[in-house]
Amino acid sequence: MAVSLAKGQKVDLTKGNPGLSKIMVGLGWDVNKFSGAAFDLDAAVFLLGSGGKVLKETDFVFYNHIKHDSGSVEHMGDNRTGAGKGDDEQIKIDLSRIPAEYERISFTVSIHGAEEAKHNFGQVSNAFIRIVNEANGTELMRYDLSEDFSTETAVMVAEMYRNSGEWKFMAVGIGMQGGLVSLCKNFGVQV
Repeated sequence: MAVSLAKGQKVDLTKGNPGLSKIMVGLGWDVNKFSGAAFDLDAAVFLLGSGGKVLKETDFVFYNHIKHDSGSVEHMGDNRTGAGKGDDEQIKIDLSRIPAEYERISFTVSIHGAEEAKHNFGQVSNAFIRIVNEANGTELMRYDLSEDFSTETAVMVAEMYRNSGEWKFMAVGIGMQGGLVSLCKNFGVQV
């Protein structure tokens, strides 16, 4: 049974799952029915060094750069509507291929064109992130974002980090204004 996380909670990912190597990270959301507008939310991943920043520009994996140079992280494509049940976007990660210089992996979601369309996360509901063991399809953990975001256009959803040779997962749930640009600046990507 999957572990259900609360904001700020940390759990072991690999210690309790010996041999876990390949995972799928699913992110999903719904647009509140009252908005009536089409939303394009985008999942992105930042591979971070010890200083909490990318080591190079290609450590930013998103719809326009779908695979990390190491082959360890791959974005499975941009869902521009969020329609349907389940995951809206997926990211596959091979933990065994993540180079040792990366200590953290941050999972984010931003609203494409939010400023022009006057969209924000106050108009989004049922957002979640989940980790699935790719070998057997078992959902290992899930974080349902229950925060009330209002004017935010980007969210740092969760992160994985190394601890004593093991990977841990932490539910973050921090909103930001400025969309994808603010996330990039936060993690050291030049925009």
